[in-house]
Amino acid sequence: MTATTPASNSAPLTILVAGASGLIGTELVTQLRADGHEVRTLVRREATAPGEFTWSPRAGTIAPGALDSVDAVISLSGASLGRIPWTRDYRAAILESRVLTTSTLATAIARSTQPPSVFLSASAVGIYGDRPGELLTEESTRGRGFLADVVEQWESAAQIAAAATRVVTFRTGFVIGDGGGMKPLLLLTKFGLGSRIASGAQNLPWISLHDEAAAIRHLLTSEIEGAVNLVGPVPSTFEMMTRALARRLRRPHLFVLPRFVISTVMGEAGRQLLLVSQRAVPQRLTDDGFVFRHQTVAAAIDALVSKR
Repeated sequence: MTATTPASNSAPLTILVAGASGLIGTELVTQLRADGHEVRTLVRREATAPGEFTWSPRAGTIAPGALDSVDAVISLSGASLGRIPWTRDYRAAILESRVLTTSTLATAIARSTQPPSVFLSASAVGIYGDRPGELLTEESTRGRGFLADVVEQWESAAQIAAAATRVVTFRTGFVIGDGGGMKPLLLLTKFGLGSRIASGAQNLPWISLHDEAAAIRHLLTSEIEGAVNLVGPVPSTFEMMTRALARRLRRPHLFVLPRFVISTVMGEAGRQLLLVSQRAVPQRLTDDGFVFRHQTVAAAIDALVSKR
């Protein structure tokens, strides 16, 4: 690496963020600005506000000046996994939206005469596949399936920048926040339709939205390189999560969403998002001194509902 790491968490940084308007991006930008950092954002439309820069991942272009004097680049872009069904065309969009955005940023960093100190690139625990009974750390081998294939290519694209800067690929789990995968669960539970998902025994690699953004902030000035699991410290199952939500909203938890219904109606998306079991732990993050605000899935749900 030719770049140097910023000296301290308190030093103001200039940070370029791709995917700033999404669930995680919105929270992250809020926290970064609260820390006193200057945040620049990449947009796919004409830039209209200070700090905005136009880019086109499909064309592999970024507006001139976007990387000038930037200390860190954070990539959060990617087509939603929650859009059902995963048709052949949408599977291609899931892959391309991740690989093209990441490779565009990584290539720009690699070609820069003054590369940023770190490139933090989103990734996912989907790389582990279905692994019931296993404890999954960053040292675990990759699994099988469409999402595992996508994540492998996604992380490989980020490594284009590795000769120029420190590269971290943060593997995010199910984010407990006001949006994303929690949105339909909150709505159904609110109307008394809280359900166990299949057996409910599947391990769920979760993380609160606050801790997701806080962990990314931590990685800005850490010395960690490579893959990092961004998941909560205390493992949970799907049933623990759905029951905690029903209990917090004071609603029943009476129904069961059978495995065959998930598989038939949602197809591959349902099988890979709801039926896999992944007991992932944040080994490298906790070893590096990061402290979670929300230690359990119940605490994360309590914080979410209280905020709403």
